[in-house]
Amino acid sequence: MVKGLIGKKIGMTQLFDEHGNVVPVTVIEAGPCTVIMKKTIENDGYEAVQLGFGDVKVQRVTKPMKGHFDKSNTAPKKSLREFKLDDIGSLNVGDIIKADIFASGDCVDVVGTSKGKGTAGSIKRWNFARLKESHGTGPVARHAGSLGACSDPSRVYKGKKLAGHLGHERVTIQNLNVIKVDAENNLIAIKGAVPGPKGGIVLISDSVKK
Repeated sequence: MVKGLIGKKIGMTQLFDEHGNVVPVTVIEAGPCTVIMKKTIENDGYEAVQLGFGDVKVQRVTKPMKGHFDKSNTAPKKSLREFKLDDIGSLNVGDIIKADIFASGDCVDVVGTSKGKGTAGSIKRWNFARLKESHGTGPVARHAGSLGACSDPSRVYKGKKLAGHLGHERVTIQNLNVIKVDAENNLIAIKGAVPGPKGGIVLISDSVKK
């Protein structure tokens, strides 16, 4: 069966292993997720399942999305994501997937949206060094400095590292260890940090590069 879930980041805490060592963990409310749709090679060119997570009132769903949920005869969900599978025969539309598909010791990849930090300078965004603070570079030492040649090419190349928008982008953290699974409350404790703020939506799946 598919090992993939949509979850919500609760926050970080710490647990103790059997040797008494402190293990920092991120707690994720993983599921329950409902199978909303199945993608097949015949119809879509690939195999995948669309999972829904988080209840939402019917009046808060657009008419096209309401028709999408009505077609599968499922309750409206706040978040929809796809998980590609090699074999989707074991799942049917309307099935419920819970956190107990993962177990302690599993290796997972977690995808989330990183915290947005607004407009940032080149030092914070790209880890540039400061300019000299003694002579000839004032009045600001945290500028980017020279950006390239003068007469040729008479422009700044595309892709140049400059000040700009930082954060709020899709980030994948690979090979994280599942420390504990609370199947009754659909909670998963994963070692280390995962992208995004508290309450952010994350995707948990089997590690690609174990």
